[in-house]
Amino acid sequence: MSDDQPPQATAAAAFNEDFTDLFENAPCGYLSIDPSGNIFRVNVTFCTWTGFEKSDLVGKRFQNFLNIAGRIYFETHFAPLLRMQGFFNEVALDVVGRDGRLLPVLVNAVEKRSGDGTVLFVRMTIFNATDRRLYERELLGARAAADDANKALLELNTTLERRVAEAVSERLKTEDQLRQAQKMEAVGQLTGGVAHDFNNLLTLIIGGLDTIGRQLVKLPESYDLARITRAREMALHGAKRAAALTARLLAFSRRQPLAPKPLDINALIKGVADLLHRTLGETVAFESVASAALWRAMADQGELENVLINLAVNARDAMPNGGKLTIETGNASLDEAYIASITEPVSPGQYVLIAVSDTGSGMDPATLARVFEPFFTTKDVGKGTGLGLSQVYGFIRQSGGHIRLYSEPGQGTTVKLYLPRAPADAKDETIRPVVDASSDGGPETILVVEDDAELREFTSSALRELGYHVLQASTGLAALEALDANVGIDLLFTDVVLPKGLNGRNLADEAVRRRPELKVLFTTGYTTNAIVHHGKLDAGVNLLGKPYTFETLARKVRAILG
Repeated sequence: MSDDQPPQATAAAAFNEDFTDLFENAPCGYLSIDPSGNIFRVNVTFCTWTGFEKSDLVGKRFQNFLNIAGRIYFETHFAPLLRMQGFFNEVALDVVGRDGRLLPVLVNAVEKRSGDGTVLFVRMTIFNATDRRLYERELLGARAAADDANKALLELNTTLERRVAEAVSERLKTEDQLRQAQKMEAVGQLTGGVAHDFNNLLTLIIGGLDTIGRQLVKLPESYDLARITRAREMALHGAKRAAALTARLLAFSRRQPLAPKPLDINALIKGVADLLHRTLGETVAFESVASAALWRAMADQGELENVLINLAVNARDAMPNGGKLTIETGNASLDEAYIASITEPVSPGQYVLIAVSDTGSGMDPATLARVFEPFFTTKDVGKGTGLGLSQVYGFIRQSGGHIRLYSEPGQGTTVKLYLPRAPADAKDETIRPVVDASSDGGPETILVVEDDAELREFTSSALRELGYHVLQASTGLAALEALDANVGIDLLFTDVVLPKGLNGRNLADEAVRRRPELKVLFTTGYTTNAIVHHGKLDAGVNLLGKPYTFETLARKVRAILG
């Protein structure tokens, strides 16, 4: 600027320079477009955003720098709108930059006209909408999430009452099943303890009646002798019935010693078919449906036969006017989902199924809930003990199996027994008929260990009557002392439950350690973990269960001594 320029010219030049800088570096893009639609002026800001040089833009149409969708939208909507009203505001478009990336923008456009209305040019103001577009997307996402949450909440409110009712119902059902299982376990422990005490008493009673019987045959016949003999027979019959009831109590309480073996269930059912026919009578038809390729089951053969007879008796009593009993076998698998639906501690896996169905009177839900309880019966007084199904329940549970009972009034009853499948490598054991052992005595020496003084004396007297030499001990420690003091002891006959910390099994182990040739016979009226584990008699254990008679004692002792 020269010194001779007037002040007005200097101010005008400074203003023009400032205006140019404001236009070029404004925070928004500026485009000037001639009436034919071509760009003739563009600021630096827009060039910086897009990466284009001014020469790349001048002479080109603005819509040529939009993406395809924006180009079509501009030509069909905003160009006509601009011609019609002379402006438009905040139109969202995407400009394609030099590197191909999209730049979100908001475009304002306004026509500049002369005094006579002729369009001189169009001024476009362009705002960078990158942050705004991102915010809008986040806002839309948040709104969609809120809508989904509201929808889920509405659905939850709609179904909450039903779901709460179902959960409460399921909780009550589970609690009821748990209470029933706990009640059955408590009753089982009580009946097992009672059965143990009864077995000791019954051994004395039956043994005493046996002794009386052996003495009566030596007396001359008379009217009084006949009366005494009849009274003795009635007493013995009652004692044996009591022993049978006690055995059922032990079965229910899962305290009976079992000797499970791999069994062919189809063959077992075929073997007891004649007995079942006789049990059912002429008015009840019997049918067995044997499954092909049936797995072998692990179970105690004798007890399983008793179970089938018990179920047949119950079915017969439920069909006084006749009907049909069907026993069906099959392979079954209990999965995790089924196990989770019951309260009994049953292991998932493969089982052999025995289904016993009748066409009898059936049971209502109240009766069904108590059907396995001992002494519960729907039969008339004197018609049943209420121990049949409880014995079945105890045997199946002690065998590691599962039992389910289905019944409806007038629709009959189905009892499903699930017995564990025998291992694939388990050896078949041929069931041989029992050969009666000799009941004769012998000269051997037997050490009797029993803490009950009366029972110890009865057993010793019976063995002496058979000709054996008998030593006695009331505890395990006393028995070891007797063993050390007497060289010629041939058999240790010991109760399993003994006082003062040394049980029958501990005693037998120590005795055999000292005398490897010593033979051992256990007796008990109540199974313990000493010789029975998981409800099964330990291998190689000789056991004479209480109550026992003079005859069974004689045969068992002679069989072991050889």
